Amino acid sequence: MTFGLTPQLRLDKDKVEANCRRMARRARDLGVRLRPHMKTAKSIDVARLATAGQFGGITVSTLAEARYFADHGIRDITYAVGIVPGKVADVMAIDARIGVIGDSLAIVGEVDAAVGEVDAATRGHDRVLPFWIEIDCGAGRAGVEADGGELVSIAGAIDGATNLAFAGVLTHAGHSYHCTDIAAIRRVAEMERAKVVRAADRIRAAHIDCPQVSVGSTPTMVHAEHLTGVTEMRPGVYMFGDLDQVRLGTCANDDLALFVDATVIGHNRRAGYVLIDAGGLALSKDRGEVGEGYGRIMDHPDVIVADVNQEHGMLACAGGEPPPFDRLMVGSRVRVIPNHACMTAAAYAEYRLLDDEMTIWPRVNGW
Repeated sequence: MTFGLTPQLRLDKDKVEANCRRMARRARDLGVRLRPHMKTAKSIDVARLATAGQFGGITVSTLAEARYFADHGIRDITYAVGIVPGKVADVMAIDARIGVIGDSLAIVGEVDAAVGEVDAATRGHDRVLPFWIEIDCGAGRAGVEADGGELVSIAGAIDGATNLAFAGVLTHAGHSYHCTDIAAIRRVAEMERAKVVRAADRIRAAHIDCPQVSVGSTPTMVHAEHLTGVTEMRPGVYMFGDLDQVRLGTCANDDLALFVDATVIGHNRRAGYVLIDAGGLALSKDRGEVGEGYGRIMDHPDVIVADVNQEHGMLACAGGEPPPFDRLMVGSRVRVIPNHACMTAAAYAEYRLLDDEMTIWPRVNGW
């Protein structure tokens, strides 16, 4: 096997470990348990670092991830994408405790019935499916309003269901990624906390037990001033960091753990570009909120990936100036720091560790 081929996804294990320890301390300081979100890493090797010293639960975004992590021994998993009845059989086939989420009375009834059908078909032993209510804390993507009329009705339906167990309320402040300063992130973090705690309080006032109150988002978990009333947090990209996270103040450049290695394959002096063999498929076309380019070149902080085609990246200096051709010779290797680690890592089936290129950590893709 040839290990020099590029593009390659590279991972700094020491920095991943340090980032995981930092978030574990943050969870302890905030008085909540840490259920790391594995949607970025999608790797059991990274999950073992992220769950070290924790209660062992994780969050996932796909059933492929849930199956993969269950097959590697993780037994407490929250599938944090809205459940539909057609996925229930796949959920129930996974050898782990899989919590699902929803935000409507109709879904509760349909999922309850679907679990019963699976149990009957497989001669199950009256299994129940943990069910979370998703709360909209301001992102506007999914979830019910904390003060909405349907909230308590949904909780009551789950509590009274034959095949479901009410797990609690869950939210995600995805809109924190659009903030422009730390003060704004702190306001979003407080809105996230206050809304999900309000939802839990209303459910408990209706004499329904609400065991867990769960929040997410790396920016809000790093910058929240307190998490009173919350029981767990679910950040994910903190394990690696990226340029967007540096912008949001959740990590420093020295904390970044994920990179793409590429090779300089040409100089186009007419257009003012250095060409590399990592384009949109290797880096993604996600600018995040960084505002310029598709990544930055390590050791050349003035150089960005200014444009991408499918397999080509075009390097130039930030601001549009020509790149330093003499320092980026054809055949040399460069290391790209991605804007958004989640989207970049999704293009690869494995990580190669920085300290040992022969060591491979597989990752799971697909749904």
